[in-house]
Amino acid sequence: MPDASSAAPVSGPASFLSPVPLFFVFLWSTGFIVAKFGLPYAPPLTFIVLRFLCVLAILAPLVLLLRAPWPHGKVMHIALAGVLLHAGYLGGVWCAIKLGMPAGLSALIVGMQPILTAFAAPLVGETVRPRQWLGLLFGIAGVALVVAAKIELVGLSSTAIALCVLALVSITVGTLYQKRYCPQFDLRTGTVIQFAASTVVILPLAIVFEGLGPDFAAVQWTAHFIGALAWAVLAVSIGAIFLLFALIRRSDATQVTSLLYLTPPTTALMAWLMFGEAFNALGIAGMALAVAGVFFVVSKSK
Repeated sequence: MPDASSAAPVSGPASFLSPVPLFFVFLWSTGFIVAKFGLPYAPPLTFIVLRFLCVLAILAPLVLLLRAPWPHGKVMHIALAGVLLHAGYLGGVWCAIKLGMPAGLSALIVGMQPILTAFAAPLVGETVRPRQWLGLLFGIAGVALVVAAKIELVGLSSTAIALCVLALVSITVGTLYQKRYCPQFDLRTGTVIQFAASTVVILPLAIVFEGLGPDFAAVQWTAHFIGALAWAVLAVSIGAIFLLFALIRRSDATQVTSLLYLTPPTTALMAWLMFGEAFNALGIAGMALAVAGVFFVVSKSK
């Protein structure tokens, strides 16, 4: 795999409608499906610890075997970005869902990330054009339409809402921090650093709040759980994260995060196909609006 420094800048709708970003959207969207399969069989932080450990068990030997270059002078920046992108985001979303936060509402809250990123774009030397602001508004409106039928506020705790907002802030700050302080690093070694740092943060929380022990006694090792864990590790934590980092280093943060507008519609479509969840005309209209919003954001036109 080439080092990040060899990547040439890419922008515009043609590149963002290519297979790489679309495949990223597909893999990233499966995260909520993984939660639906996995959370009934393990506490959220315990699942995340297992997920991180499995990623490290796969990537660390490969890094040593391939003699991948380690970053110089960026380790702390890469580690901090990783804690925000992985520990903060996953910990917040998965714990919120476990506490009863509907997947649709959590998707809508986290779907505010492109808007927050656009407001903070000047911090990383980027300018958001009027056409992009219009696209961002279209995108959040489309997400709202897709999840509108799934949002339920009855019995929803303030803790679940706070955790989901924490996840939103964490992944937004993490994306901007990585874009500014460590946009270029070898993906193999950088990912190992990030997941190692995230494990250090999540593991004590799992021990304190979920009673995690070395035997992982709280885990029910069913076929559904093992399948969900394997997909979370290989497809999301390795596949989707590698693609996300590749997009971050090659494009504006606002353009990259706008792709996340496509996540709730894609997830809703998956849930309809796999679980028979309701997917009506309003949801289809929302999908079209979200796609239009992303096109406006990545378009070169002013």
